[in-house]
Amino acid sequence: MRQVTGLTLALLIVSCAPAPAISTSETQPPRPKAEWTKGGMVAAASPLAVEAGLEILREGGNAIDAAIAVHAVLGLVEPESSGLGGGAFLVYYDRAKDTVTVFDGRETAPASATPELFFKDGKAMDFVTAWQSGRSVGVPGQIALYKSAHDAAGRSDWATLFDPAIRLAEEGFAVSPKLAETLASPRLRGAIRLDENPVTAAYFYPEGEPLPVGFVRKNPDYAATLSAVARNGPAAFYAGPLAAKIIAATQEGPDGGAMTLTDLANYKVAIRAPVCGTLQSGYKICSAPPPSSGGVAQNMIMGLYDYLKPAAQTEADERQYLKAFVDAQRLAYADRDHYVADADHVTVPVAELIDPAYIKARALEAFAPGAKAVPGDPGVVLGKAPMRGMWGEDPTTPGSGTTHISIIDRDGNAVAMTATIEAAFGSSRMAGGFLLNNELTDFSLTPTKNGKPVANAPGPNKRPRSSMSPTLVFDEAGDLFMVTGSPGGNSIIAYVAKTLIGVLEWGKTAQESVALANVIARGNTIGVEVDVPGGAEAAAALRELGYTVEDRTGENSGLHVIVVRDTGLEGGADPRREGVALPIR
Repeated sequence: MRQVTGLTLALLIVSCAPAPAISTSETQPPRPKAEWTKGGMVAAASPLAVEAGLEILREGGNAIDAAIAVHAVLGLVEPESSGLGGGAFLVYYDRAKDTVTVFDGRETAPASATPELFFKDGKAMDFVTAWQSGRSVGVPGQIALYKSAHDAAGRSDWATLFDPAIRLAEEGFAVSPKLAETLASPRLRGAIRLDENPVTAAYFYPEGEPLPVGFVRKNPDYAATLSAVARNGPAAFYAGPLAAKIIAATQEGPDGGAMTLTDLANYKVAIRAPVCGTLQSGYKICSAPPPSSGGVAQNMIMGLYDYLKPAAQTEADERQYLKAFVDAQRLAYADRDHYVADADHVTVPVAELIDPAYIKARALEAFAPGAKAVPGDPGVVLGKAPMRGMWGEDPTTPGSGTTHISIIDRDGNAVAMTATIEAAFGSSRMAGGFLLNNELTDFSLTPTKNGKPVANAPGPNKRPRSSMSPTLVFDEAGDLFMVTGSPGGNSIIAYVAKTLIGVLEWGKTAQESVALANVIARGNTIGVEVDVPGGAEAAAALRELGYTVEDRTGENSGLHVIVVRDTGLEGGADPRREGVALPIR
């Protein structure tokens, strides 16, 4: 791998000869391991949360234990992004067993949900109305995920994992600039009910004003919730007085939801195999399966890029590397939008979408800059029955109330966990000191398109499609090489792919890859982050190539990356947020 220098665009990649893009694999082959000598690291969106994780690691806990402690703190200090009232995908690498396991704690629709969940007076609600309704609240999976992962692989005593967050909730934490800025945003306040709901208004807008930077905010209700969970496990959350409060907050107006105590009691974490693909360079990319988009989209983008990039690197071809990244995204996003949904409820052709033969054929379908992005048909390419006609095309637009945690522990185990409440501050409904998600608006509000069902339509006990892409990368020898992921709504896919290409092929460091300008190519307009180095040049180059470009500022990526180097662990935290990546000291 060579270090690329002298970039005038946001994206430039070192070349290698085209070859079959990826091969599929869901498990790591067992093999002997050398002693792990790289140490450990935690990367997350708040220094307070990172310190909580490091505290657990220093006391002998592993990556699973640290992830629980980190996220419990994030739910307190970064409530706009995730929390106990949401859900997550956790991808775990057990180095001794040489296995990768996905814990799917995605929220679910109530058992009574129908495809017309968001219909009112015979027509689909507008997005903002649905966004803030009780109908948007899915059964939270976060606490159940904590316990499922801990039972499977945790090392520390369960109750101790919540001590850092309980202390902060009881003693108070200083409101960060990001939280204060988000609360004060006139645009956001005009769209959500956070300052109208009496419970959330009292907490976030005391005396009618948003919490200012540095204000010490205590949350005794949050401390009580975590203390109960520490003592009694998930039963303290999914049954009893707290469960009743969750249901009451969900069912209250406007447009109350139909979640019941039975829905809460019946929630189950799904333990799944990852979706893995091996690039022609030898790197293996493993991420979460549907309803997450990670395994499909990340492998498609990287595989497609291998075919679309120029065969040789020259200064004259700089724009073509950028073009290849954009075209790979457009192709992959179109397929993801059409096919990916909850595979427990609908057919999702995962293996076909990342089949090397389909990737090669799909690359030949790269859209002209002015052409409409449309899904491909892996069934036709692979000599099977046509697949595209199974579903109507889906216009779902997910929100961005999400966070990502990357951890490697002292034994070389790793966690990539992306957690969410969907939109900023979720549904603006609060119970037990935490916000409830509005995750069900990640379903398609309109369940049919051109007379055909949409794969991602609502349904009973169904999990909405997610853009979350918690990702692990292994090198050609099968050793852990990289942990990455990001918040950011449907742009998550582009953000994470940027770090994969940046590190794996451009020779960038973890921090350099996170800081690169974001280029998001979902659909017919290419969003380019122009207020960071390289962004304006990338936008201009794409316009010269004929693309419709939207100049963007204030991108909300929150990438946290750890790369395993010969000399130790290298961390990267997104400068667009407040996170840090710190080693164990």
